[in-house]
Amino acid sequence: MKTARPPQPAPLDLAGIDDLLTPEEKEVRASVRTLCERRIQPHIAQWYEDGAIPDIRGLTRELGALGLLGMHLDGYGCPGMSATDYGLACLELEAVDSGIRSLVSVQGSLAMYAIHRWATEETRQRWLPGMASGDLIGCFGLTEPDCGSDPAAMRTRAVRDGGDWVIDGRKMWITNGSVADVAVVWAQTADGIRGFAVPTGTPGFSAPAISHKMSLRASVTSELILEGVRVPDVCAFPEARGLAGPLSCLNEARYGIVWGALGAARSSLASALSYAGTREQFGRPLAAFQMTQQKLADMNVEYVKGLLLALHLGRRKDAGTLHPAQISLAKLNNVREALTICRAARTILGANGISLEYPVIRHMNNLESVLTYEGTTEMHTLVVGQAMTGIPAFR
Repeated sequence: MKTARPPQPAPLDLAGIDDLLTPEEKEVRASVRTLCERRIQPHIAQWYEDGAIPDIRGLTRELGALGLLGMHLDGYGCPGMSATDYGLACLELEAVDSGIRSLVSVQGSLAMYAIHRWATEETRQRWLPGMASGDLIGCFGLTEPDCGSDPAAMRTRAVRDGGDWVIDGRKMWITNGSVADVAVVWAQTADGIRGFAVPTGTPGFSAPAISHKMSLRASVTSELILEGVRVPDVCAFPEARGLAGPLSCLNEARYGIVWGALGAARSSLASALSYAGTREQFGRPLAAFQMTQQKLADMNVEYVKGLLLALHLGRRKDAGTLHPAQISLAKLNNVREALTICRAARTILGANGISLEYPVIRHMNNLESVLTYEGTTEMHTLVVGQAMTGIPAFR
């Protein structure tokens, strides 16, 4: 008896991964994609070229209204959605631009998660509802001018003074810094590294913007300067000691990157496929040439593998079985392969590949930053190496 032939798979879902998603997950993805196509896509190339988002607070409120800020957290106005939902949202956000996904990731997975996980109840009540709605913006201060991959070497210090803390130091490459209402700042103390929720209007706090960037231009990046910043003890995170606090936050953000980088890859692949089908050379479309098809096939294979890995980790995270080394494995693979996909797409578009009329060069430049933030390729390689051998090789 003959069986019906399966339908032809979609060009950008050759493996049929959509079949692994629930109807609710597809609905989340569709909602985020619709917002991105309506609100961001028509303007993102200009925002990137200008190096600014004209109404960032208006955009943040729209993201909050859709439930994208702290979407995987519970309570305080957060929707408490699944890790897989959050991952799919990150993919759609980064398909328009890494800077937009960074805005959401830093707000939800770094600043909000840190407050949600480590802060006092008073601090949670003060900040989280407004951050979930997008009325308030947060940033996360860990990296310093002389301290990136080795956060234990940070120089920012917080000293007790009666019932207060006085914080001095500098943080560098801080997303959302100059537009933030609250900064999560990590500092050395007599008890080890501790975190603080610092209102950015506190005297002695400033956040000059970093300009002249060639990557993540549609993203606010700042330096944080703290000169005798005095905050009450309630702003300190009572249980966070050592690097466990900030690293727990970084793992949340890295998980989002595992998905997000694939959005940049999918956008570039789609652009290359469309271009190859319409651009003619020697009387034939580029897509008719074997070498072009090899590039497209290789790009799609790596995209599919990365998406399967992201989905697998999403299921593990939802089940409570995800290990930090698995996040490092996926961040290492997915960002590296996404960048390779973007570079291959650029070659298919030829000279047009460097024009902002197409998304490819923008995604390429952005991923150069994504490759090294939230842990460099080298650091994640060593995490994977340690997981395999049991031997740390960081020093």
